[in-house]
Amino acid sequence: MDRGAIENLASDIGFTAVRVCRADDAWAAAERLSQFVAKDYHGTMAWMEETLERRQHPTHMWPDAKSAVVFGLNYGPDHNPLAALERRDEAVISVYAQNNDYHDLIKKRLKRFAREFVAQTGEEVKVFVDTAPLMEKPLAARAGLGWQGKHTNLVSREHGSWLFLGVMLTTAELEPDAPETDHCGSCTACLDICPTDAFPGPYQLDARRCISYLTIEHKGPIPHEFRAPMGNRIYGCDDCLAVCPWNKFAAVSAEAAFHPRAELKGPLLSELVVLDDTEFREVFTASPIKRIGRDRFVRNVLIAIGNSGDQSLVDPVIEQLEDVNEWVRGAAVWALSRLDADEFERQKAAKKKKEMAKSVVLEWDLANS
Repeated sequence: MDRGAIENLASDIGFTAVRVCRADDAWAAAERLSQFVAKDYHGTMAWMEETLERRQHPTHMWPDAKSAVVFGLNYGPDHNPLAALERRDEAVISVYAQNNDYHDLIKKRLKRFAREFVAQTGEEVKVFVDTAPLMEKPLAARAGLGWQGKHTNLVSREHGSWLFLGVMLTTAELEPDAPETDHCGSCTACLDICPTDAFPGPYQLDARRCISYLTIEHKGPIPHEFRAPMGNRIYGCDDCLAVCPWNKFAAVSAEAAFHPRAELKGPLLSELVVLDDTEFREVFTASPIKRIGRDRFVRNVLIAIGNSGDQSLVDPVIEQLEDVNEWVRGAAVWALSRLDADEFERQKAAKKKKEMAKSVVLEWDLANS
């Protein structure tokens, strides 16, 4: 299959961009990943350390791979995600998660492409959408789709920060594209805007301080130092993506599946905090949010409520003081301490009389620390 056929097929299937690179060449990404793990920047994502060797290079996972076909799909929003941070009674959900799970849509398209590619070439293929130990962003940069910016995410001159990635590895020897060069220059906007100082330096990320990690991957209580900086972000964070100057060239996604659902475009905190497990699953059917579960989700919502300053939310917060999940109860304690100091002291006294579990008593003691 020649380059023209690859591009035409990818476009017909619905991809925004496609490029090719060698899958078996040496690269610097392996060393960067090793340093990331050695410094414990991966936090509780133990799977990154467990799969480190396989993740370091595409051929460690599939020795026969010769080429990588890297696909991009634009998910550009029709609004500035940063504006929602000012509406403290609403929850802010990362742009990528405001509708259907992109993994499902891209995987189906990759399989369609792969079937046709195999039919025409007879070569072997494997497809990936962030579902295996494969570093898609370095492959995308090598293939020329963009470059990894100072925030470590991919940046495209045509699409800004808003590209989903998919990869097809193949045994075919395909002509590679030229890699993209770094166009960040002296700009540090993405580093400067981070509310939790998650970047130790340019091109370095400490996931343990990243709001996306804290709200999605992190199990357990949110560390106290990050609760106020979270603001009303309850699932992910787009700050470093949204502030990038290259977004001026980005277009709004044509994919209806990536346009925000009505109920997820500025959802009210007051409506989200009362969701039980069944209601949570119903609201977030087919959404990537569903995978974190109701407890982590409501924990995040309660942190946002604590940052809202809205005393009308005190009653639903008090209700969550009795939740079966200790993360939820602890977040409710903190939220109440922020919204109503007097009510916090009354509830604290009442709970101590009932001899609450040691972990929860500790939350009451730490709430104002």
